[in-house]
Amino acid sequence: MDHLEVSARMSVRQGQLEGFKKQAAECIRETREKDTQTLRYDWYLSSDGTACEIREAYVNSAGLIEHRAHVGDALNKLFSEFADDHVVTVYGDASPQLVDLANAQMAGRVKWYSFLEGL
Repeated sequence: MDHLEVSARMSVRQGQLEGFKKQAAECIRETREKDTQTLRYDWYLSSDGTACEIREAYVNSAGLIEHRAHVGDALNKLFSEFADDHVVTVYGDASPQLVDLANAQMAGRVKWYSFLEGL
C-alpha cells in the first residue's frame, strides 16, 4: 500500500450539532486550501446527527503530519466544544515519526494496521 488511509470516529455533543457542522466546514476549508498531500477528506454524519466518521487518505505519512499541522487549531476547537469519543484507525505503513506523534497526542485511541494482502 503506497498511501495511508485513516478512519476517524467521534460523537457529537448533545445540543451542539450546528456548531459541529460549522467547525467541520472550517476543517474542510483549511484542508482544501492548505494541504498538498491529502487525497481524501470526507466527513459523514449519522442519520440521527449524533456521530461522525471521517474517511481520509494521504500520499504518505508526511501528508498526514502536514494535514494535522494545518488543521490542528480547528480540530482542537472541534474537540473542546462540539465532539467527544475521538478514536482513529490508520491503515498502511506509517512512519516512526507519525506513530510517535499520534501516540503522544492520542495515547490509547489509535489502532494501526499494516497491509497484508489484497487486490
